[in-house]
Amino acid sequence: MTVSTVPHPTHSPDEPEGRPAEGRGRRIRRRALTLLIIVLLIGVPAGYLMISADQSRDSGKDKEAKYSATGLTPGWPSKVQRRLYEITIPSYSGNVAYYETNNWKTSRLYVQFLTSHEGLDKFLGTLGTHTDALRADDLPINPRDRDVVRWDFSGPGPWSGLTRIQDDPRPTTNVVVNWSDPAHPMVYVVSTATP
Repeated sequence: MTVSTVPHPTHSPDEPEGRPAEGRGRRIRRRALTLLIIVLLIGVPAGYLMISADQSRDSGKDKEAKYSATGLTPGWPSKVQRRLYEITIPSYSGNVAYYETNNWKTSRLYVQFLTSHEGLDKFLGTLGTHTDALRADDLPINPRDRDVVRWDFSGPGPWSGLTRIQDDPRPTTNVVVNWSDPAHPMVYVVSTATP
């Protein structure tokens, strides 16, 4: 009886022939690199989503605080707001502030600004009128609208005002001007739009 001897392979059945066996250090490095890639592929997007969600939540809180506040916000209304309510604030105006309210029936933009006599002429020109159309002691902004933004028209004057009425959906505009400094009149505007 003859016993045949089968040679034992010198390499692992999983490894291709002619390739030396991988050392333990190389295997550890390869696994560490694989783990790093997995962490980057999963961790970075997850971290980005968490940051984005946090910023979105903070943005919502800022908007909520802005719109739940009563009173004027210092600064200029957006271009979209100015276009919708047909309010063109003259360049180089000071003390500019605004507030917007919206409900299912009407939307209002409250704006105030300090301007020059020329600036007032330009502003009234955009409304299709002029300073001669202002009526002395006329305060067309009603007490309800004054209360919304805490405007007080009882201070030193003289005061004048006018109303521009337009067909819907174009806004109706009430304007009050304080002439206590004739070179720099203070202008108060309420523009009311109905859908």
